[in-house]
Amino acid sequence: MKAIVCTAYGEPNVLQLQTIDKPIPKANEVLIKIRATTVTVADYRIRSFTVPTSMWLPMRLALGILRPRRSILGLELAGEVEAVGEKVVEYKVGDIVFGTSMDKWGGNAEYVCLPSSTILGHKPKGISDVEAAAITIGAHTALHFLRKAEVKAGQKVLIYGASGSVGTYAVQLAKLFGAEVTGVSSAKNHELLYSLGADRTLDYTKADFPTLLGQYDLIFDAVDKLPFSLAVQKLAPQGTYLNIASPFPSPKMLWTRLRTKKRIIMAESSSITADDMAYVTKLVEEGDLKVIIDKVYTLEDIQVAHTYVGEGHKVGNVGIRIEPVD
Repeated sequence: MKAIVCTAYGEPNVLQLQTIDKPIPKANEVLIKIRATTVTVADYRIRSFTVPTSMWLPMRLALGILRPRRSILGLELAGEVEAVGEKVVEYKVGDIVFGTSMDKWGGNAEYVCLPSSTILGHKPKGISDVEAAAITIGAHTALHFLRKAEVKAGQKVLIYGASGSVGTYAVQLAKLFGAEVTGVSSAKNHELLYSLGADRTLDYTKADFPTLLGQYDLIFDAVDKLPFSLAVQKLAPQGTYLNIASPFPSPKMLWTRLRTKKRIIMAESSSITADDMAYVTKLVEEGDLKVIIDKVYTLEDIQVAHTYVGEGHKVGNVGIRIEPVD
């Protein structure tokens, strides 16, 4: 089978198209013929090894010293179950599924074997394979953190980085929860944000951006680019600051926790349950949650896809079509 193998940490050219053996499912695994996958910011960061200096050694030990231990990247996928192990009862041959391979990775290939307990679900009706592949990480990250922040109807929510994968889902989910949403992005994406339900948009590139900010019950920083010194000024006395891109609070954040009633929530690993998958699937099928696809590449063009994601200006999600069956 064809697969993109990450041969080292480095520039996109470390991703090489190779022919490798097709996997055989174990007793508790399903063999998925992948139709579509994505290139996420996580894929880009692993390939380029873009991590905080303080995390260099522990991340190398966790991921692989000289190259990624999981050499086939790709966290998200959609495809068809081609074979099942003898102990698998959740899926049958022919099921069209979507989900995430999580720490097993492996989506950048024609086939992958995953445990049947992996976060998979039946593909939502009415959407393409690329759209299905692009749901799991972004949508569930937004859902997890909005729930943790306890977003309520009537609250004012600012989403910084609103045009990205997590951001586009966060805008829609916050609106579904009844919040008043302000989305922050460059001006060219404002029309998109309004179409997703944003009540107001702001352009972070404008010099007067700080003066246009109001006061918010939740500030959701999806890209770790809003200065905390500005965010904390614009946070309600018992508001919540949420940064999903950085796991470590700064000294000023820790001081804010100690001295005020403002909540500080940083990035963390989050689990996805079967109920979460069913909830998101229902929202997508009913048209209440849209999947935004910026660009779609072929597997052979994955170096170009990584280059584009690395530029930091993608809108929504970047898809990889492996088999044109939509």
